[in-house]
Amino acid sequence: MSMSVKKSKYKFQWGVLTRTKTISENNDKDNLKRILNLFDLTAIGVGATLGCGVYVLAGAVAKSIAGPAVVLSFMVAAVVSAFSGLCYAEFAGRVPQAGSAYIYSYVTVGEFPAFIIGWNLIIEYIIGTAAVAKAMCNYVDSLLGYPQEQIMTEYFPIHVSFLANYPDIASFIAVILVTSLLAWGVQESTILNSIFTTINILTVILVIVSGFFQVNFSYWSIPKNSIPETINGGNGGFLPFGWTGVAAGSAKCFYAFIGFDSIATTGEETKNPKKTIPLAIMTSLFIVSVAYCGVATVLTLMLPYYSQDSKAPLPHLYDLLNMQLIKYLVSGGALFALSASLLSAMFPLPRILYAMSKDGLLFNFLSKVNPTTKTPIIATIISGVFSGTLATIFNLDQLIDMASIGTLQAYTIVCISILILHYNDDTLSNENYIFRTKKNITSKLFHLSYLKTTNSDTQYVSRILIAIFCFSSLVFGFSLSKFENSSNENITYGLCTISALILVITLMMLSALPKVKEDLSFKTPLVPLIPCLSIVWNTYFMMILDYKTWVRFIFWLIFGLITYFCYSINHSTENNKELLKDNREVKNKTTI
Repeated sequence: MSMSVKKSKYKFQWGVLTRTKTISENNDKDNLKRILNLFDLTAIGVGATLGCGVYVLAGAVAKSIAGPAVVLSFMVAAVVSAFSGLCYAEFAGRVPQAGSAYIYSYVTVGEFPAFIIGWNLIIEYIIGTAAVAKAMCNYVDSLLGYPQEQIMTEYFPIHVSFLANYPDIASFIAVILVTSLLAWGVQESTILNSIFTTINILTVILVIVSGFFQVNFSYWSIPKNSIPETINGGNGGFLPFGWTGVAAGSAKCFYAFIGFDSIATTGEETKNPKKTIPLAIMTSLFIVSVAYCGVATVLTLMLPYYSQDSKAPLPHLYDLLNMQLIKYLVSGGALFALSASLLSAMFPLPRILYAMSKDGLLFNFLSKVNPTTKTPIIATIISGVFSGTLATIFNLDQLIDMASIGTLQAYTIVCISILILHYNDDTLSNENYIFRTKKNITSKLFHLSYLKTTNSDTQYVSRILIAIFCFSSLVFGFSLSKFENSSNENITYGLCTISALILVITLMMLSALPKVKEDLSFKTPLVPLIPCLSIVWNTYFMMILDYKTWVRFIFWLIFGLITYFCYSINHSTENNKELLKDNREVKNKTTI
């Protein structure tokens, strides 16, 4: 008997890497309150996404990275985000629960990768909330003539190289106010978010409409000799920095689309989530894409790209054009927009903590739901304190540096999970297996395309191909990101070419395999093309991030691994289910 228990324990230790969460269809009796509709979710997605991209990023990318082709950069970023959005939309229909990519990966990939995704989403939302709070308070401080910066720098300076110059108390207060609103209730916070988002959209419409009366199409074809010598304006024209500038600009603009995944964290608070969440994701992405491209278009047609202000392009633009009324209206709208971004940025964070705590991977008190407000109030308060503290002691640039990496990793895992699901074996009882005996992988690769339904062999081959594709994406993204600055271009070019060839071949082989036939409310179209393209782009964007971002990310990841192996692995609800099952088996054997 002792040998049997020991063997079960050993199997458990390895099985945690791939054991998946079982989803119950009836989870409403003790969870969150289902009150959100399509309009609420779309407002959350637009509010979280439509912010810094319009009021800061468009001018910054146009000025020194892409020029007028910033419009193309936003389009590329929109398409890449849409690819991930389509995968999220399918998962939202499959797994209508709070937790976003964390739950999705738990159901398909396994507990350990799910914990890593959830852990990274926590830091993403903490930093995202802090960054938006910092941006909003910096904006207000600049409109008032920098009173906070002057007072705090004089009386409370911080002389630490990796911290801010002074404690930003206003940012902390802003986060705490939003925390109080979210703890008060979902319905109240979503109503306010909807109002702020509506004002934000009206402000964007005002910018686009007013811009059409001031456009000068010659600004998209400025010759190089007309650019002031003191300015680095590239070669002029629509593509002053070439297609390289468009690619670099799209990587920057991708940050502007981060936030739509906040919709997917509301699965347990949404009416009819299997249909509402996918529709809200795609609707919000469409609205945000049109807004970004529209603002980028009029911005570069109203003023030469090299004359843009990289910090506050719209007030600068209206100042130069002597349109003071529009300037004040847009500045006021920007405050509402950043307020909506702050509210929407923080909204998913307590729900990630709630979902992980409910599964036993984080401390139990984080899953406590207040009986009156029906919100995870303890998780909300802790989220606000952490985010507010980061906003107080770090600069905006330092916060933004790490805002993308957790999101990109989550997007990639979701796309991989979609591929895994579409090639899963759903015919375990099928009598017509071709390969009942083990054959070499080469034989399977070239013969399984004749099958019409999935089986254990097609699933096995698909997993091998997906792994090859992901590794090749890493090599391709790394070599492409180092191509321009490489000391040995031949080696970099060779790696880039070989990995790209492997990606194409692997994609073709995946396309030839049969896929699962499922009746879902929403399915990602063109599988495996769309998930695979999303994996490639997301990997490339991760590779071009600054090394300091990777260092901070690795430290956070190490802290997460310690948490998992010291606490989560033994308190997981799935672990408890397995232990209960093992105890029953031992008891039955003892009885016999």
